[in-house]
Amino acid sequence: MESKSTFKITKWDQTAYDEAEPQLGRVLVDKAYNGVMEGTSTAELTTCQPSESSGGYVGTERFVGTLDGRAGTFVLQHGAVMSAEGARFWGHIVPGSGTGELAGISGTARLEHELITLDHDLG
Repeated sequence: MESKSTFKITKWDQTAYDEAEPQLGRVLVDKAYNGVMEGTSTAELTTCQPSESSGGYVGTERFVGTLDGRAGTFVLQHGAVMSAEGARFWGHIVPGSGTGELAGISGTARLEHELITLDHDLG
């Protein structure tokens, strides 16, 4: 089942952990989700931005709330690489990470510009 929800970033705390060029960073992010997904999340991202037109990140994020009216939590792992030609996004629901009424959830995720698209199975 495919579903879309929006999110707003409510916290963005970025630090460098390797100052060599290109610099490597760590970002702690909190989000608020609305739509089919209702709830909040916390994530840690690792980043690299060699120039204004290129970069990438990978992240692990725990969502807490409801999906399709079912309450629980699950973990996403997602990332993107960007270049002058465009961006490529990817993501997955970590198998076995669902709790509560979301136990058994599986699928893929695409997080892009305050929009998440889940292609998921609630088991």
